[in-house]
Amino acid sequence: MVSVKSLIGAGAAALISGSAFAADLGAPPPAMAYQPPVQVSEQSGWYLRGDVGAGAQNFSTFDLEPAANVPASWTVNQKDIQSASIIGGGIGYELNSWLRFDVTGEYRTAAAFKALGSYNQGTCTVIGVTGTCFDNYSGNFQAAVFMANAYVDLGTWWCLTPYVGGGVGMAYDRITGVQDIGPLPPGTVGFGYTQTDSANWNLAWNLQAGLTYNVSDNLKIDFNYRYLNMGSPASADIFCQNSGTTTPCNNFNLKDMTSNDFRIGVRYMLNPAPAPVIMPLSTRG
Repeated sequence: MVSVKSLIGAGAAALISGSAFAADLGAPPPAMAYQPPVQVSEQSGWYLRGDVGAGAQNFSTFDLEPAANVPASWTVNQKDIQSASIIGGGIGYELNSWLRFDVTGEYRTAAAFKALGSYNQGTCTVIGVTGTCFDNYSGNFQAAVFMANAYVDLGTWWCLTPYVGGGVGMAYDRITGVQDIGPLPPGTVGFGYTQTDSANWNLAWNLQAGLTYNVSDNLKIDFNYRYLNMGSPASADIFCQNSGTTTPCNNFNLKDMTSNDFRIGVRYMLNPAPAPVIMPLSTRG
């Protein structure tokens, strides 16, 4: 029979073998502490903007009114308007990395315009010759434009962000210093002018595209092209001297006043989003 001493010895040997094998496996790894997920937020927030530039302006037609005072053969032979300088500013909100909105206001400097028209009238005698008569209209156009705009940023490469946008708003159009010089029978020269300046509000809209250079999280430089429609500004009544009447002769509309604007601007972020903070891993023994 196996003795008690033999059993005790065998059990002790087994215990020592198990402890040695466990020691060879090494200690269990320490438990990892809970790590909250890292939040990566997109930059968003309010910004201020300022812009300067120039606009190449144009109007589609020079429309005289009322029709009863306009000869049936009236034709506009020439029309032209100077470019305008632009200065403006606004405030906006960058919703995320691709969508932003702003409201802007700008002043456009006075630009001289002219329109030369002609008509055939049997009673119009110029230097003793019956035939074609001419009227030369001139004046100045200026405007203040207020817009609500939306933009889509198309991604950023090497600190450059192309974008497209558009907006709607109102244009406060003014026509000043109007003169009308033309012939009167029999061969005399007539002169007309507006006794007051005109000022009217017109619906305005724009389409634009540009490129933003990201100097820093706070500062961005903007290069922008914009097509702007400022409505159809109307002149005040023109009073014709030498006409033998004190009633207005006519007035006119600069139909579809548009501009191809080129601007450079600065956007300053008021509260750019901070860079995401990555929490270091921690352990507990």
